[in-house]
Amino acid sequence: MNYIELLGYFSALFIGVVVGIFGGGGSILAVPVFVYLFHLNPILATSYSLFVVGFSAAVGTLINIKKKLINYKTAFIFSLPALFSVFLVRLYFISVIPEVIFDTGSIFITKKMALMLLFSVVILLSSVSMLKKNEPVIAQKLNNTNYSLLTFIGLGVGILTGLIGAGGGFIIVPALVLFANLKIKNAVATSMVIITVNALFGFCSDISQINIDWFFLIIITFISILGIILGSYLSNFVNDQYLKKNFARFIFLIALVIIYNELG
Repeated sequence: MNYIELLGYFSALFIGVVVGIFGGGGSILAVPVFVYLFHLNPILATSYSLFVVGFSAAVGTLINIKKKLINYKTAFIFSLPALFSVFLVRLYFISVIPEVIFDTGSIFITKKMALMLLFSVVILLSSVSMLKKNEPVIAQKLNNTNYSLLTFIGLGVGILTGLIGAGGGFIIVPALVLFANLKIKNAVATSMVIITVNALFGFCSDISQINIDWFFLIIITFISILGIILGSYLSNFVNDQYLKKNFARFIFLIALVIIYNELG
């Protein structure tokens, strides 16, 4: 094991700690860790990320069940269209993307570049979402739950999850606050259920198409879960808002590094 791989295992612990402290967000680093530290191709990396994201969110879901924070009806309505789009993207769309998407001689775009650049955009949006305050969002809530709009957003989140292996919490939580009339804590808890279902369903859609190193994947997931437990404990002693803003700045820099690495 070289020092790069060792850093990868440490990063898995860090991802779990972030999820444990904030209730989400850290899993967005899973794909860059798999691609740049463990040298996996992006398609396999997104599959592994779905597994790690799914189980990480499942741990959060179990905690939230005890706290009775989950709105199951909203989770069900949001998840159905998301599952449909995750399934279609993972099973039919990803596999038909050509290895070389665009080549004019001077401009050269591969599948890997496209997926990682898309992922960097998602990280940038996620970091901006973390830096925003929650109060203005709450003030703009609708009086009634808009199930039609939630269904449409669910489709979009499913496409995003299927393409890049991210949970999409930075989209789901504001959507649940704005269009399902949920409080922030309930929105975060409900989003965990949605992310769990979407991610694990997306991973299951991949099983027949990829060769999975189960030992490696289970070890990474186990380390992440240990990180979640540690993060949950540390959350009692730290200023989570201060840390969240600094983490947002950190992943913003990660996104810039990805863009530079793919285009530089």
